Amino acid sequence: MRLYAQTRTRRCLQILADLIAVVLVAAAVRFALAVHDRIMLLAEPGRRVEDAGGRLASGLGNAGDAASNVPLVGGILKKPLQSAAEAGDGLSDAGQSMQDVVGQIANLTALALIFFSVLCVLAMWLPPRVRWIRRSAHLQGLLDAPGGADLLALRALTGPVKALAAVSPPPGGLADAWRRRDEQVIDDLSRVALGQAGLRP
Repeated sequence: MRLYAQTRTRRCLQILADLIAVVLVAAAVRFALAVHDRIMLLAEPGRRVEDAGGRLASGLGNAGDAASNVPLVGGILKKPLQSAAEAGDGLSDAGQSMQDVVGQIANLTALALIFFSVLCVLAMWLPPRVRWIRRSAHLQGLLDAPGGADLLALRALTGPVKALAAVSPPPGGLADAWRRRDEQVIDDLSRVALGQAGLRP
C-alpha cells in the first residue's frame, strides 16, 4: 500500500495537504483551550464566595468558641454564632459548586470544539487520501495483471486529451495503434495513465 505519490508534484500536494490538516487540528485545539480558559474566568466569583464563606465560618467559629468562655451566658451566645458559622460553610460550599459547574461547562465546551473541528478537518482531508490510496493500489494491481497495460492504455485514451500530448502519435493515430497492440504506444499510454494518478511504472 502506497501512502504518497511517486511523482514530485502530486507528492508535494499530498504532503502540503497533510501539513495543512495537522496545522488546522493544532489551531482547533489551541482555540478550544483558549475558550476553556475564558470560560474558567467565570469561576472567579465562585472562588471569592468560597473564600469569603470560609473566612466567615472560621471567624464565627472562633467567636463562638470565645463566647462559650463567658460565664453564665456562654452557651447561649455560642449557639447563634455556630449557626452563623454553618451558614458561612454553606456559602463556601455554594462557591465551590459554582466553580465545579463552570469547570464542567468549560471542559465540555473545549471537548466539543476539539471533536467537531477535528471531525471537519478529517471529513475534508481523509476521503481524498483514502480514494487516492485505493486508486493507486488498484492501478498497481492492474499493471501487474496480464493485459493490465492494455487497460491502462485504454484508460489514458479515454481520459483527458491534454494528457496525451506527451505521447507522439504514430501514423493512423493512437487509438489505431492501440487496437493493433503496438507495444511502444501501449507502454507510453500506460505511463500516461499512471502519471495522472501520480505513479510511475
